[in-house]
Amino acid sequence: MTAEPSDILEQAKRWREAGRGVALATVVGTWGSSPRQPGSHLVVEQGGEFVGSVSGGCIEGAVVSEALQVIAEGRPRLLEFGVSNEQAWEVGLACGGKVQVFVEPVE
Repeated sequence: MTAEPSDILEQAKRWREAGRGVALATVVGTWGSSPRQPGSHLVVEQGGEFVGSVSGGCIEGAVVSEALQVIAEGRPRLLEFGVSNEQAWEVGLACGGKVQVFVEPVE
Protein backbone atom coordinates (compact mmCIF):
# COMPACT_ATOMS: atom_id res chain seq x y z
CA MET A 1 0.00 0.00 0.00
CA THR A 2 1.42 3.39 -0.97
CA ALA A 3 0.96 6.24 1.49
CA GLU A 4 2.20 9.76 2.07
CA PRO A 5 5.48 9.97 4.05
CA SER A 6 3.76 11.68 6.99
CA ASP A 7 1.12 8.89 7.07
CA ILE A 8 3.87 6.24 7.08
CA LEU A 9 5.71 7.85 9.98
CA GLU A 10 2.47 8.40 11.90
CA GLN A 11 1.64 4.70 11.49
CA ALA A 12 5.09 3.77 12.80
CA LYS A 13 4.47 6.00 15.81
CA ARG A 14 1.06 4.40 16.48
CA TRP A 15 2.52 0.89 16.30
CA ARG A 16 5.36 1.83 18.69
CA GLU A 17 2.92 3.46 21.12
CA ALA A 18 0.96 0.19 21.07
CA GLY A 19 4.14 -1.64 22.12
CA ARG A 20 4.81 -3.31 18.78
CA GLY A 21 8.25 -3.76 17.24
CA VAL A 22 8.70 -1.60 14.14
CA ALA A 23 11.27 -1.20 11.37
CA LEU A 24 11.61 1.59 8.84
CA ALA A 25 12.90 0.84 5.33
CA THR A 26 14.18 3.80 3.29
CA VAL A 27 15.36 3.87 -0.32
CA VAL A 28 18.89 5.30 -0.07
CA GLY A 29 20.17 4.71 -3.58
CA THR A 30 18.95 3.79 -7.04
CA TRP A 31 20.45 3.07 -10.43
CA GLY A 32 18.62 2.69 -13.72
CA SER A 33 14.86 2.58 -13.79
CA SER A 34 14.00 2.02 -10.13
CA PRO A 35 10.29 2.76 -9.57
CA ARG A 36 10.80 4.63 -6.26
CA GLN A 37 13.08 7.57 -5.61
CA PRO A 38 15.55 7.89 -2.72
CA GLY A 39 13.73 8.86 0.45
CA SER A 40 10.74 6.59 -0.23
CA HIS A 41 9.67 4.67 2.89
CA LEU A 42 8.04 1.44 3.96
CA VAL A 43 7.31 0.75 7.63
CA VAL A 44 6.82 -2.77 8.98
CA GLU A 45 5.42 -3.94 12.33
CA GLN A 46 6.43 -7.16 14.06
CA GLY A 47 3.40 -9.10 12.78
CA GLY A 48 4.30 -8.37 9.14
CA GLU A 49 1.77 -5.60 8.49
CA PHE A 50 3.27 -2.74 6.45
CA VAL A 51 2.50 0.58 4.79
CA GLY A 52 4.44 2.45 2.14
CA SER A 53 6.54 1.28 -0.78
CA VAL A 54 10.19 0.98 -1.72
CA SER A 55 9.74 -0.47 -5.21
CA GLY A 56 6.16 -0.40 -6.37
CA GLY A 57 5.71 -4.09 -5.51
CA CYS A 58 8.86 -5.65 -6.96
CA ILE A 59 10.74 -6.30 -3.71
CA GLU A 60 8.36 -5.43 -0.89
CA GLY A 61 8.02 -9.06 0.26
CA ALA A 62 11.78 -9.47 0.58
CA VAL A 63 12.11 -6.12 2.38
CA VAL A 64 9.34 -7.04 4.84
CA SER A 65 11.13 -10.35 5.59
CA GLU A 66 14.40 -8.52 6.21
CA ALA A 67 12.60 -5.89 8.32
CA LEU A 68 11.20 -8.62 10.57
CA GLN A 69 14.79 -9.80 11.16
CA VAL A 70 15.85 -6.22 11.93
CA ILE A 71 13.05 -5.97 14.51
CA ALA A 72 14.09 -9.29 16.08
CA GLU A 73 17.82 -8.50 16.14
CA GLY A 74 17.68 -4.75 16.73
CA ARG A 75 20.41 -4.14 14.14
CA PRO A 76 20.03 -2.15 10.90
CA ARG A 77 20.83 -3.59 7.46
CA LEU A 78 21.63 -2.22 4.04
CA LEU A 79 19.91 -4.25 1.32
CA GLU A 80 20.65 -4.15 -2.38
CA PHE A 81 18.40 -5.54 -5.08
CA GLY A 82 18.98 -5.65 -8.79
CA VAL A 83 19.71 -7.84 -11.75
CA SER A 84 23.31 -8.50 -10.72
CA ASN A 85 22.86 -9.79 -7.18
CA GLU A 86 22.50 -13.36 -5.92
CA GLN A 87 18.74 -12.95 -5.51
CA ALA A 88 18.17 -12.08 -9.17
CA TRP A 89 16.05 -15.17 -9.80
CA GLU A 90 14.08 -14.86 -6.53
CA VAL A 91 13.58 -11.11 -6.21
CA GLY A 92 14.23 -8.47 -8.81
CA LEU A 93 13.05 -5.22 -10.19
CA ALA A 94 10.72 -5.93 -13.08
CA CYS A 95 11.91 -2.78 -14.80
CA GLY A 96 15.61 -3.49 -14.30
CA GLY A 97 17.97 -1.22 -12.43
CA LYS A 98 19.12 -1.44 -8.85
CA VAL A 99 17.84 -0.17 -5.51
CA GLN A 100 19.48 0.09 -2.10
CA VAL A 101 17.25 0.04 0.96
CA PHE A 102 18.36 0.83 4.50
CA VAL A 103 16.26 -0.95 7.13
CA GLU A 104 16.47 0.18 10.74
CA PRO A 105 14.59 -0.54 13.95
CA VAL A 106 12.33 2.24 15.21
CA GLU A 107 12.82 3.00 18.90
